[in-house]
Amino acid sequence: MIITFYLIENYFRLKLKAFTFNAIGVILKATLSKGVAIMPTITTKTPVKGLIFNIQKFSINDGPGIRTVVFFKGCPLRCKWCSNPESQSGEQESMYDEQTAKQTIVGDYMTVDDIMKVILQDKDFYEESGGGVTFSGGEVLFQASFAIELAKAVKAAGINLACETTGYARPKVFNEFMSYMDFMYYDCKQWDPAQHRIGTGADNGVILRNLATAVQAHQKMMVRIPVIPGFNYTLNDADHFGQLFNQIGVTEVELLPFHQFGLKKYQDLGRKYALVNVKQLQADDLIDYAEHIRAHGVKVRVNGW
Repeated sequence: MIITFYLIENYFRLKLKAFTFNAIGVILKATLSKGVAIMPTITTKTPVKGLIFNIQKFSINDGPGIRTVVFFKGCPLRCKWCSNPESQSGEQESMYDEQTAKQTIVGDYMTVDDIMKVILQDKDFYEESGGGVTFSGGEVLFQASFAIELAKAVKAAGINLACETTGYARPKVFNEFMSYMDFMYYDCKQWDPAQHRIGTGADNGVILRNLATAVQAHQKMMVRIPVIPGFNYTLNDADHFGQLFNQIGVTEVELLPFHQFGLKKYQDLGRKYALVNVKQLQADDLIDYAEHIRAHGVKVRVNGW
C-alpha cells in the first residue's frame, strides 16, 4: 500500500512539473512573438562609505617616510586622556571652529574611491621617501569592514600601509585586517583588566589576545604605552607591563608621556575634560619607569614631545 501511494504521488509531481515548464514555454513564445523584450532584473549596488574626520598629508610622525594619515571616526573606548575627543563618536557631530568662528560638522562620509583619489596624489612622495599611508582614529577597527576594503585598495596600488590601533576587535576581524598591514602601532594601555575598564570603559581581554596573535604571526609592529598619571604611572605598573610583555613575547615598547594637546578640543566640543589639572609628563619623568620594564628584558624607547 505504501509503495502504491508513493508511485501515485511521484506521478502527479512529474505531471505538475511538466505542466509548469510547458506553461512557461507558452508564455515566453507569446511574449517574444509580440516583440516584447524580457529584461533581467538589475540591482545597483551603492558604494560603501566610511566616516572620516581628517586626512592629513605629508605626515612624518606616523610611520616611516612621508605619509598620508586617514583618521577614522568612532572608537569603542572612552579613554579619559584622549587627545582626539572628536574622534570618539561614531557619528557626525558639531564642534566649534576657531578659524571660521562657527560651529562645524566633524566627519565626512567618503567612499574608498574618494579617499584613494587623495592618497594617490602623493604617491611619488611615498616612493621617494619610503613612506605610505597610515590608518588612525579614533579606532580604525571600529569601522572594520570599510577599513579592510580601503586597505585592499591601498595595497593594490602598491603603497606601504601602517595603522595605529588599540586592537579592540573580534579576533577573526583583527586577523583579516592585520593581513594587509606592513606595520602596526599597537597601544597597550593597561595590564590590569579592572583598571583598564575604569580608565577606558572597556575590558582589555581581546586587546591582549589580539596582541599575542600579532606577535605569533611575526607582525612588524611597535607596542606603545601611553603613560598616564593616576592610571598606569607607577613603578608597579611598569613591572607588571614587563612581566606581561615577557609572557606574550613583545620584545620592544615605546612610552608616550602624557600631554595636554587635546585640552582645547574638549572646550570646542563643549565637553568636560577629566584630566584638566593633571601635569604633563616629560621624557625625563619616565627614566625609572623605563628601567623597570627593561629589567624584564624588554627594550624601551621614550617618545618625548
